[in-house]
Amino acid sequence: MDWVEQIDGYCERVDFSFWAEPVNAASNLAFLIAALIMWRRIKGQGMPLATALTAILAVIGVGSFLFHTFATQWASLADVLPILVYILVYVFVANHAYWQLRPVPALALTALFFPYAAATVPIFASLGVLGSSAGYAPVPLLIFVYAFLLRQKRPEIARGLAIGALVLVVSLVFRTVDTPLCGSFPLGTHFLWHILNAVMLGWMIEVYRRHVVEGGKREG
Repeated sequence: MDWVEQIDGYCERVDFSFWAEPVNAASNLAFLIAALIMWRRIKGQGMPLATALTAILAVIGVGSFLFHTFATQWASLADVLPILVYILVYVFVANHAYWQLRPVPALALTALFFPYAAATVPIFASLGVLGSSAGYAPVPLLIFVYAFLLRQKRPEIARGLAIGALVLVVSLVFRTVDTPLCGSFPLGTHFLWHILNAVMLGWMIEVYRRHVVEGGKREG
């Protein structure tokens, strides 16, 4: 792979200059703002997993900024890897804290995300309408599954997860229609994916924070 090969994947980009996607690049501030808000909310509460998620949230913003400015293969990796790490850490959190599993079983269940994604991404891709968003579509589905399974055991958590999944679905819609609407809306809609995704990721940390504060325990 040519790591410096440049990628033109979004409506706003018309050339390969650094600031060719100013709105997409600037909207990554939403991730940093969400991380700052959550850092202040969890500070001093002894929540290492929440702290880790908050740090990853900030890194997501940096990685996405790099991709929407440099627009290279290596920057694309910097964009997607922190998102994957956040997903895996949060799935572990859900298994460990919400289901009260010990670390080893929680990790083993978390590892099943990989075969789950391998099985579901092709299904979403076969729909023919999601484009590159098919790679993200299994995530809100998984969150909805956790919300459904937790609805009786932990109804507040289930509601919080369902809200997060709904926000993610809306954000995925904006990510998906960026190219199809490009002719009528040259700015594109990808920046709304950033903003709503930042809200959603911050909210998911808040769901966990409330669980710990309200007596759910099992933080680390």
